[in-house]
Amino acid sequence: MKPFVTIDNRKIGSDYPPYIIAELSANHNGDIKRAYQIMEAAKQAGADAVKLQTYTHETITMDCDSEEFQIHGGLWDGQTLYQLYKGAHMPWDWHQPLFAKAKELGITIFSSPFDSTAVDLLEALEAPAYKIASFELVDLPLIKRVAQTGKPMIMSTGMANQQEIQEAVDCARKNGCKELIVLHCVSGYPAPAEQYNLRTIADISDRYQVLAGLSDHTIDNATAIASVALGACLIEKHVTLNRSGGGPDDSFSLEPKELTQLCKDSKTAWLALGNVNYEQTEAEKGNVKFRRSLYVIKEIKQGEKLTKDNIRSIRPGFGLAPKCYESVLNKTAKYNIKSGTALKEDMFE
Repeated sequence: MKPFVTIDNRKIGSDYPPYIIAELSANHNGDIKRAYQIMEAAKQAGADAVKLQTYTHETITMDCDSEEFQIHGGLWDGQTLYQLYKGAHMPWDWHQPLFAKAKELGITIFSSPFDSTAVDLLEALEAPAYKIASFELVDLPLIKRVAQTGKPMIMSTGMANQQEIQEAVDCARKNGCKELIVLHCVSGYPAPAEQYNLRTIADISDRYQVLAGLSDHTIDNATAIASVALGACLIEKHVTLNRSGGGPDDSFSLEPKELTQLCKDSKTAWLALGNVNYEQTEAEKGNVKFRRSLYVIKEIKQGEKLTKDNIRSIRPGFGLAPKCYESVLNKTAKYNIKSGTALKEDMFE
């Protein structure tokens, strides 16, 4: 049996449909009702899980307006890190009702913790798994803390080089992580598809001996669907109710209809992969009769020879295979053969 990881009783691996995570991130826009609505949309779309981000502006950065803490360019231009995360963070007192909502909906929920206090909160809520965000992949003390929970771990690799990924994987394994999925990722918001280098997915799996998936920040589904053909067993996408909603992550997130399409198309892509097969499929068997074969196209009398004038390779496929054409020329008919007859071996000598 091929390797797999289990999150909340759902097996994840190449033998199973891609696991789809709807990343709620900051798309709640400060309204827990909106967070509930995104969760409901994710469940209706067919996603396997909703993922949160667990931090506060105090735990992820500090209130400082020096140049190093300023954001220049991109979606969050003009803000300090403190201002960005103050507006974007998921209030900690929301976590319990959001976990309860997920249970009510029947959808898995877990989170990306950004420090050990976040892990403590999520452990108290019995989170079934953990995600290490790309920006935190170099935070080995955090990875150590998460690995020590013994829960399945997912890591994103945006910005990381081979050594940094190896260090993160080694740290997780050394500290008790038995089930690990590593996601190829480009930490651009949005990220251009042409920079995704999806062939890296298979290399991640081989190089680090892990299951591999994709954290996708492109603004449509083409990259994610293509990743399935290259071995991605898990796809994570940011999800919102409205891409024009004005929230920090809205503009590069999927809307509900697009998430529905992702869930459908990724499963179709996985089903299409199948196995190595050279046998006729069920869909083909009924069409074999429409292949070419050898037919008598002009009546042949007993004792006459088979020639280019009286036999030909045509459709349908009830006669000898076309490959026999040269070998049957100049054979002698055993009896009269009508025009339109499929040529068989017992008709000539």
